[in-house]
Amino acid sequence: MIETPAAAVISDKLAPLVDFFSVGTNDLTQYTLACDRQNPKIERFCNTHHEAVLRLIELAARNAHENGAWIGICGELAADTSLTETFLRMGIDELSVSPPYVLKVRDTVRKIDLSK
Repeated sequence: MIETPAAAVISDKLAPLVDFFSVGTNDLTQYTLACDRQNPKIERFCNTHHEAVLRLIELAARNAHENGAWIGICGELAADTSLTETFLRMGIDELSVSPPYVLKVRDTVRKIDLSK
């Protein structure tokens, strides 16, 4: 599980030891931005699209693939269709979403042309 910034940063060292990574985006976002995503008083600071979070995911994806491992994403971001193309372009191999989101995400994936 890549759930902390530390795990993402050393993913080059972890990748040779595993068959796959699963990025827990809820915890990764919370720990990267140092905010409690369940605290309504600071919810506005917990930007799930923050560049730091996305860079950590991309770093882990690159390191996974360079070492022959696949990488999946779970958590709320996996179902965020505004980021689906971004994740596919990063090389994310799997988006693990709750059942209510499967059709919406699958439809979004089918509409993306990665050759462009």
